[in-house]
Parts: sequence; C-alpha cells; structure tokens
Amino acid sequence: MKAVRFQGSGGVTLAAEVGGDRAAIPVILMHGGGQTHHSWGTAARDLVEGGFHVISLDLRGHGESDWSPQGDYTIDAFAADLAAVASTLSSPPALVGASLGGATSLIAVGEGKLAARALVLVDVVPKLERAGAERIGEFMRANPHGFANLDEVADAVSRYISHRPRPSNIEGLRRNVRLREDGRLYWHWDPKVIGNIGRREAPIEFRNRLALAAEQVRVPALLVRGKLSEVVSDDGVEDLRRRIPHVEFVDVAGAGHMVAGDDNDAFNSAVESFLARLI
Repeated sequence: MKAVRFQGSGGVTLAAEVGGDRAAIPVILMHGGGQTHHSWGTAARDLVEGGFHVISLDLRGHGESDWSPQGDYTIDAFAADLAAVASTLSSPPALVGASLGGATSLIAVGEGKLAARALVLVDVVPKLERAGAERIGEFMRANPHGFANLDEVADAVSRYISHRPRPSNIEGLRRNVRLREDGRLYWHWDPKVIGNIGRREAPIEFRNRLALAAEQVRVPALLVRGKLSEVVSDDGVEDLRRRIPHVEFVDVAGAGHMVAGDDNDAFNSAVESFLARLI
C-alpha cells in the first residue's frame, strides 16, 4: 500500500492508501465518522492479496485529508468526494462503507451519483437506532480540550467500547490523534465534523433520504452488522431487506458498531467472500 492523494470536491484533497493492480476490480473503503483509514485493520491488505485494486480513503476532515475551509461536512460533500475518486478509475468500483462511509456510499449509489459494481454497508441502515446514534455523537463531542497523554485516550476509548478489552499496547492509538501546539492530543478530525454531519436535513428527512436511496440499489449488496451493535437492530435489518430485497446479511458475533475493529478476521472473511464473486 502506498500513500496517494486525490482531488475531492470544492478544492479539498483526500489522503488514501492505495494498493493492487490498477487493472483489477477497484474497491473503495470508506470509514466511519471520527475514524481514519486505519480503522479497517488488515482489510485493505487482504483485499489486495485477493486480487483487488484497493483505495482506502480518509474522508474529508479526517486523518490526513484536508479539512473543509467552509466546514462543509454534509452527506452531499462526502458523496461528491467519493464520486470524484471513482471518476479516476477505469471501471466501476465496489464500495465498502462503515457508518458515515456507508451512508455516503448508499446515497451515492441510490441517487445515481456514481456507477458502482457492488455495495457493502457496515453497521449502517436507513432505520438506525436513535439512542445508539446519539451515543456516537456524545463520544465525538466529549473531550473538546483533548488529552494529556495516550493513557487518557485509551481510557476514553475503553469507556465507549466497553465490550472490547483495553489494549495492553496503546501506541496504536497514536495514529488516531494529533499533537497540537499546546502539547495536548486531539482526535484526528476537524471539530466541525461533529456539528455538521447530516445537519442540512432533519433526522427524519435524512432517514427518508437513505430509505429512498436504498430502494434504488440494483447492484449486489451486503450488510455486515456487529451482533452487539447499538445502532443497527433486527428491525433495522428487516427494514433494509424490504428496501433491498437482494441484500445479503452477515451478523458478526461479539462485535459492536466498530465491526472491523472488534473482529477483523470475521469481517474480512465476510467482505472478501462476497467481493470474490465479482471477479
């Protein structure tokens, strides 16, 4: 995998890790809100080894991608970035999106903003559980003044993902934060992200938009849910199945909303076996 930058929309450039033969079927990985491309674990590498051309993006305002000068972190801005990256490819990509990245991918495919080969939604459906979604927002809004050290970062993550053991080696968390001039560590995203995501539309309007987009999905589709997810319930799964009758479904036992991080092997296996049928 090598570092590459893409031109997004509105003058924003996007950081990505890219690997595999450019002539192979392309796969674009879109992480969730507040994450970076590192959240996929070994998925990108495994897909490259499986014969795909993989682009693992940092969404605008996240990781090493540009922050929007206008603070534009609407779903339309994320979708426009995705379409811009897809336009550089020689064939339609398969999209793998978690949470915000999944909602973006669903909008892009269902509303015809780009031609896609397949769609993988990771713990995201139109009918999200409000309490679970609000808990994500609370986590992202917490600690606006940063952290004194990595131990404090690890404590915050452990409180949020209580079903996952606190890592004995916390150095891996360093890539999720950035050191500012005040000597404190801050999450690796623009603080304006949390106040801006999806705010152009009221929650019910946004949900309806996702639902209508789902009904227009004609490409092969897969939903991967963390069995312990507070965001995607059985009702949400059934609602998606009504809207995308051909969607396949994999439930990852022991995993929560951060499916790839909770059980990377099970997640990779589910996605790789689905995408392998496209070759």
